[in-house]
Amino acid sequence: MTAMTAEPGTPLSAAGPGTAPAPDTPPAAAGPGTAKTPRAAATGPFTPARPGPGPGPGPGRRTPPPGHGPATAAPSALDTLKVRVDRALATFARDETALLEAVDPELGPVGEQLRAVVARGKRLRAAFCYWGWRAAGRDDTDDIVRAAAAMELVHAAAVVHDDLIDHSAVRHGSPTAHRALVPPGRAVGDDAARSAAGRALALLAGDLLISWSGQLFTECGLPGAYLNRARPLWATLARELIAGECLEVLRTGPSVLDGPEGPDGRTPVGADSSLQIVRYKTAKYTVEHPLHIGALLGGAPPALLDTFTAYGVPLGEAFQLRDDLLGVFGEPDTTGKSNLDDITGAKPTVLLALMRQRASDAERQELRALLDPRPDAVPGRLARFREIAVRTGAREEVERLIATRAETAARAVDTAHRTGLLPAHAAEALHTLARRSLARSH
Repeated sequence: MTAMTAEPGTPLSAAGPGTAPAPDTPPAAAGPGTAKTPRAAATGPFTPARPGPGPGPGPGRRTPPPGHGPATAAPSALDTLKVRVDRALATFARDETALLEAVDPELGPVGEQLRAVVARGKRLRAAFCYWGWRAAGRDDTDDIVRAAAAMELVHAAAVVHDDLIDHSAVRHGSPTAHRALVPPGRAVGDDAARSAAGRALALLAGDLLISWSGQLFTECGLPGAYLNRARPLWATLARELIAGECLEVLRTGPSVLDGPEGPDGRTPVGADSSLQIVRYKTAKYTVEHPLHIGALLGGAPPALLDTFTAYGVPLGEAFQLRDDLLGVFGEPDTTGKSNLDDITGAKPTVLLALMRQRASDAERQELRALLDPRPDAVPGRLARFREIAVRTGAREEVERLIATRAETAARAVDTAHRTGLLPAHAAEALHTLARRSLARSH
């Protein structure tokens, strides 16, 4: 089958000239640096070119002060930022869980789990928010680090709820919240009752994390006028994140393989529909929205927000596509989670959609059996699923989609830097963050 060449942020079916986008997959907003014709896809791990010399800040742009130039974008500086975000989150979680546990000592396990959940993560969302601020010409402050850390609490809440929805048992090599919060002994009844209690406690913990994100953001120390510029985007972030989660729930199950003739009469979930889920469930709240929030806090012009959309949507999509591949081809000892969850859960991933589209009739029937939710239903399930993914070219196609999206994101940054819209240190940081987002094993 001819390789699809859809631009990042557009439906796969829109690859041909003059083809209208599918109605259920709105194209990503284009901004400066979004090229009409994609460059050749990379054949290996993509490494975006570092930005070259630009014309410098334009009229009205702030010149970065000494010590805040290109060197601040080095990986070691990003590592330092992560440490600062970790510290801000640990302090906040310590103080808030102390107040929670002061209500009653019986809440101790809930507080302990909240601290554990908050302590984990790559802190990419905080980094994107921070560099949205710096790209607007603002200096480094502890206040923006705290504001950026609030993005990680949104992610922590999403992870707790997502694991609950997916019935996942392990995350980061540790029990997921709804497993860790199962009460010990027989205090609340039999095993079923205890399991239900664990799920209920995790649901409530996730709700509290969402509340914490708004609290940390509003208490970060930045002036109220700055916060008001970004406040409306929080509603958009929440709406789109929940929309993506809901679409995934609605499109999950063995019917992802069915045509109109299938048992439930549903149309199969195609790659376009899967990409729509990717865009709203992950891409926007992982990259685009954090960048926009940081930029709005810093008073960035609309053109910079357009650049962040042109960079953030394709990079965010590539991030989730990489995650989907790791979910099947990664190893639990490295990824920290099961490599069967997406299969037994019949998740509507782009990988599975492409496998269904390209599989033979016999392989399609076999895929249906492989998606059986019972853990031990199919011997050799993972190996056979991987074989079909490779034989059909679905895995290779997902890698190509990742590469083209990475290149589109890199072009957006390079163009904005050349035109003076994006300072050199911010361009360098965004390139480094893109590499870290995609060249990973967990």
